[in-house]
Amino acid sequence: MATNIEIEAKALIKEEDYNKLIKEFENENAFFFDQTNYYVETKNFDLKKLGVGLRVRSINDKFVLTLKAPMSEGLLEKEENISEDQFVMFEKKNIFPECSLKDFIIMLGFDIKKLKIMAKLRTHRTQLELDEGKHILCIDRNEYNNLVDFELELEGNSLGKAKTRLEQFCIEHEIEYKDNPRSKQTRALESL
Repeated sequence: MATNIEIEAKALIKEEDYNKLIKEFENENAFFFDQTNYYVETKNFDLKKLGVGLRVRSINDKFVLTLKAPMSEGLLEKEENISEDQFVMFEKKNIFPECSLKDFIIMLGFDIKKLKIMAKLRTHRTQLELDEGKHILCIDRNEYNNLVDFELELEGNSLGKAKTRLEQFCIEHEIEYKDNPRSKQTRALESL
């Protein structure tokens, strides 16, 4: 099970700004890929009440179970690879994958039997490095529950610096900067 700290600034942008950025960076050293997030919760939103997020992310037929928990700055992120069969059993039969993360979730006091996949969000992502690799910028088109939104995410080693750099990027590209503290998971679950 891998553990790291995620610190990122986010901003929702307009579709025309998204299209402008995609066109600008299509010939740059950027990565273009699709990912699907399956958000896990209880019917009473017990995880959300404690600020915890749980998802399965699928990229190129690989599945990663991720738990995110708030810290004083950023999110503690615990990840574990699961098999496609484990994912299918969870999605179709609500059988939580056998893994170290399951034990951690139980230790936090959550009933595994109450957890189920509640929402799905597909992201078309363009990812590039800024400032000679100091920052990773993601330009996302998100589709969920018949909704589409567009978002910038910038990873950094402090939230203040990441927000400042993202705001600077928006100014450089003539995009209105609006800080977005609501995660993809929150938006997807609130749209149900």
